[in-house]
Amino acid sequence: MDLVQQGSKIYRSSYFTIYSYIVSEFIFSFVVAFLFFFFIFFVNQLLLMAEEILSKNVSFKNVSLILLYSLPAIVAFALPFSSLVGGLMSIGRMTSDNEILAFQASGISYKKLFIPVIIIGVFLSLLSFIVSDYFLPVSTIKFGRLYREILYSSPELELESYSIKRYQDSIIITGMVDNRAINNLIIIDKTEEKNNRVIFAEKAELSSDLDQLGITSLELTNVLSLTPILKQRGDYNYFSSTKMIYNILLKNISFSIRNLTPREMSSIDVYKSIIQKKEKQKNSILQNSRSIENLTQKLYSNYYSTKPDFSKLNSIYNEINQKNKKTFTDRNLQIYKIELNKKFAVPIASLVFLFFSFPIALSSRKSGQSLGFGIGLFVSIFYWSLLFAGQTLGIRMNFSPFLSMWFPNMVIFGLGIIFIFIRFKR
Repeated sequence: MDLVQQGSKIYRSSYFTIYSYIVSEFIFSFVVAFLFFFFIFFVNQLLLMAEEILSKNVSFKNVSLILLYSLPAIVAFALPFSSLVGGLMSIGRMTSDNEILAFQASGISYKKLFIPVIIIGVFLSLLSFIVSDYFLPVSTIKFGRLYREILYSSPELELESYSIKRYQDSIIITGMVDNRAINNLIIIDKTEEKNNRVIFAEKAELSSDLDQLGITSLELTNVLSLTPILKQRGDYNYFSSTKMIYNILLKNISFSIRNLTPREMSSIDVYKSIIQKKEKQKNSILQNSRSIENLTQKLYSNYYSTKPDFSKLNSIYNEINQKNKKTFTDRNLQIYKIELNKKFAVPIASLVFLFFSFPIALSSRKSGQSLGFGIGLFVSIFYWSLLFAGQTLGIRMNFSPFLSMWFPNMVIFGLGIIFIFIRFKR
């Protein structure tokens, strides 16, 4: 009995040693791959921010914090692809060095060696989901707060040459911007009477009033303003002036630049938004149905009256046809559904990639790490292309949100099953 227990302990200890070795090999390759993808995504983020923030007069501390708050988005995307390349490199290296063959000669099957790979995949999927579902929304909120503080101290941050910016009910169209001076400025806003107003200025100077925190002023030169009168068609008011002061509330600017998108929200918040949008869509459909019923009643009552008005009947009939043809597809709702599926599909890709990489890496005979890295990059590009195509089809062609985001995983997982079946049957 003691010999059996002792043998069982040795057996478990041997597997623990083997699994620890596989995990340590994977961690090294994973770190190398993660640094590679992290560098690519980080440089891309720097290029996106270069014109908007880095080229402006922003302190090093604030730039560092902005980059820090951008990290969760980078990490969330880098983790799945790193797991793919890390798995291919680590298992490929052990295969090319005949270590996998040695394990088999010791009586350890592929299935046993596959167990630590699956465990790693589950762990990385959970980690990726936590980063994208918790840290990404938190970092986005902090980014918005920091941007607001920077904007209060440097209002010119939001002004760019030949750009269109929307601030609540105002639209500002700029020409050439030189430091705090703007040439050929156009402002479209609303008056107190809710009439649209267009203001043209040959030149504008940006200045912030230190006594009124949160307000920045545009000193306009050679101004012309036109205001069409809604209730009096063809009439308009206008005035011209050599000087004019136009105030902008910075809280309106910060509101417009940093609203949370569904990608930056938690899955729970996205789900709640979907429920609200579905309810709103349902109410719109119900109101349309009730309107059709009312119009139908009017149509019958007018038709069976003693003196039916055929012109009115025709008008009611056309209105009923228009309401019957009315569609209630909410593009915004479709985007939220796609992002909700994406929040689960991309993290799960870590597990799917390792499921795929294990049988592929077992085929490596020479240069296991180099070959694994090359295959990993190719599959990453292929997966990214499928994900991008699915998102495009989902948004533009109202394709199924589930299939749009999960199809890339299905393809990689299907290929993994085929290669596993071929490899394990040998």
